Amino acid sequence: MNQFFEVLSRCPLFDGIEQSDLNSMIACLNGKTIDVPKGSPVFLEGAPARFAGVVLAGSVQVVREDYYGNRSIMDILQPGELFAEVFSFAGLETMPVSVIAMKDSKVLLLDCRRVLTTCSNSCHFHSLLMKNLLQGMAQKNLALSRKIRYMSQKTTKDKVMAYLLDQAKQQGSAEFTIPFDRQALADYLGVERSAMSAEIGKLKSSGQIDTKGAWFCLNHAGSSTELQ
Repeated sequence: MNQFFEVLSRCPLFDGIEQSDLNSMIACLNGKTIDVPKGSPVFLEGAPARFAGVVLAGSVQVVREDYYGNRSIMDILQPGELFAEVFSFAGLETMPVSVIAMKDSKVLLLDCRRVLTTCSNSCHFHSLLMKNLLQGMAQKNLALSRKIRYMSQKTTKDKVMAYLLDQAKQQGSAEFTIPFDRQALADYLGVERSAMSAEIGKLKSSGQIDTKGAWFCLNHAGSSTELQ
């Protein structure tokens, strides 16, 4: 796993873990790597909620479907990001979501039961793991709060602009690339793709934004928009 140390060092769970401890730590957590082709599941809804995953290469999306099969994208995860841990630690028996590879991906799976239980070897990094886990879950709560804020906006235009303004702020530039295609962005914001595309077209025609694919640029009129 040493070839992925740089990627894993970006994962909150591994913060402060020395490279010399990496292999023994992953072995202690019963870690295994899997290759997931584009469009294939890492987990499917209903699978046992036992493993957490870390994206090593590629990207995955966390998807929830309602009773009628309507899809909502909860999150998109890039290399170094942790997923599915909250379901196991919450005591759920099965996964309430699916995790699907957006491109050919490599994922590290970790047995959550091993994270919560100090092993017989009394590994010194277990206390650090627990601290990192709590911080990581707090960060995910903040991300969920942002999504709730986007979805609580009254109109599709306001939802789109709230998201774009946050992306510009997070990336520190009026020009930025988002991790979604149009369908995925619509699913993430909980709006119809056609309605969202129409609003993006209007924003572009009015000069508030410029965009091509996943690339966006906020012009002065767009960047000064105030949302409640």
